[in-house]
Amino acid sequence: MDEMAQRYYNIIESLATIFTIDQGKIKVLLMRKKSEPYKGYWILPGGIVANNETIEDNLLDAIDNKLGLKDVYLEQCYICSDVDRDAEERIIAISYVGLIDNVSATIKRDKKENIETSWFNINDIPKMAYDHADILHENIEFLRKKIVSSNVLKSLFPSDFTLPELQHAYEQILNKKFDRRNFRKKFINLGLIEDTGDKNVGGSGRPAKLYSFKEVIEERNLF
Repeated sequence: MDEMAQRYYNIIESLATIFTIDQGKIKVLLMRKKSEPYKGYWILPGGIVANNETIEDNLLDAIDNKLGLKDVYLEQCYICSDVDRDAEERIIAISYVGLIDNVSATIKRDKKENIETSWFNINDIPKMAYDHADILHENIEFLRKKIVSSNVLKSLFPSDFTLPELQHAYEQILNKKFDRRNFRKKFINLGLIEDTGDKNVGGSGRPAKLYSFKEVIEERNLF
């Protein structure tokens, strides 16, 4: 490659920040790096985009092959083109926010051998390699703006949930407290959810009603 061609040659990588909700806590899925540089640090999952594939196809393959996850809701979020983000090569990162319900993220997940992953509470993130901590921060801010959308919530809560779980998720990601009665009244009056007729049992407290989002709901801002 001559000097002029090298000047304009860039590598593109896809990165996914995949969130789920576990008992009202927002968690993100990270991978542990096994080689230098940054051996033992955590990174966002993704891959280098080949010339014969789209960024979306590359990311979906990485999520499937490295994480064992399918049916992840993805939305492009952030482009990082800092010239020194990688010490060895010029790499531009295209990051996506991914959303998946906890059942699909745990029970239905096909875990891969030799790939160490873990779910972390977004308020307790470990040391991350490269600029992935900055990208994660940007994607959390993106999620804060998107989580007020009813359709985004449906991706995180496709099955039964309690209203306290829903409220805790909102409080954590938006970093604010809601009055329990007002929150409950708002969501019931919006007509987005319905009582399943079941209750969660086996907990230490009084069984709580289980709700689910309606099959067809109108896209709207909730707050």
